Amino acid sequence: MTCPICRQRKARRHCPARGDEICTVCCGTKRLVEIDCPDDCPHLSASRQHPPAVTLRQQERDVAALVPAIQDLTERQYQLFALFNAHIARHTPEGFVRLVDDDVADAAAALAGTLETAARGVIYEHSAQSLPAQRLATELKELLAQMREQGAKIFDSEAAVALRATERGARDTRTRAEGGDVAYLQLTARLLKLNRARREETATPARPGSSLILP
Repeated sequence: MTCPICRQRKARRHCPARGDEICTVCCGTKRLVEIDCPDDCPHLSASRQHPPAVTLRQQERDVAALVPAIQDLTERQYQLFALFNAHIARHTPEGFVRLVDDDVADAAAALAGTLETAARGVIYEHSAQSLPAQRLATELKELLAQMREQGAKIFDSEAAVALRATERGARDTRTRAEGGDVAYLQLTARLLKLNRARREETATPARPGSSLILP
């Protein structure tokens, strides 16, 4: 029997999404892209449990690139780091503006400076240098205010530490990872996607936004 998708190779693998047999190549390359695989598909589960070697190597490189920025954070500081970066990953610049790592670093540095000044008892609003960075900094400040309104007790000093880690990561990642001026944004997006997949496997809910977990 020939694979009904490619009509070239022999169908050897049952596809629960289609209800028929397909070839192993189409199963591997069109999974979750053209084929709406159910969660209980054994081939999908196997691919998540045993990802290709190229995927594992990418995960190892991502971890090695990010660890220098976060290795000294406490658990609470890391949770804030994860929250901030999950929000950054969802941030959409206005118009046709393109957000790059320098904007992320600039925004994190500006808000960190404001919080560090406030922790010393001085009210002074630090501004980012670029407009995209300033808009992102404003969103991160609003996120922090929302968390506090919801009852989270967050000290300015610990939030500033998490933001400084974000600044270091955004500035330094391009020297350790591929991606050019968006290397950090791409790296955190990959880690967020990886953790979402792991949560789906285990059906374990996560706190809103706190989904940047190192593999």
